[in-house]
Amino acid sequence: MQWYLNGLKNYVGFQGRARRTEYWMFVLFSVIASFVVSLIDSLVGLSPILTSIYSLAVLLPSLAVMARRLHDTGRSGWWILISLIPLVGSIILIVFFCQDSQPGDNKYGKNPKL
Repeated sequence: MQWYLNGLKNYVGFQGRARRTEYWMFVLFSVIASFVVSLIDSLVGLSPILTSIYSLAVLLPSLAVMARRLHDTGRSGWWILISLIPLVGSIILIVFFCQDSQPGDNKYGKNPKL
């Protein structure tokens, strides 16, 4: 749970690097929380108001952790914009997010594995 909380605490931290574990655990907890909020929405009978609020609340932290993950692989955070290309852009980003960290320090900071 610490990975998710770190992502939320560093919600505007677009500098630095994020390990694969930090990124994927943040995604996992976000998906689980989104599912729970959606379930609550449907049980209470609300239109997807709570789901929309949650999605807006984690939008900026999600972008920040994606940018830090791309920094860890040696890429600029602007690569997030490739997701605007339908299907292909998302596949490319998933490949980037799955790659190992650049060894040693890079221009975005120290290696978080050390």
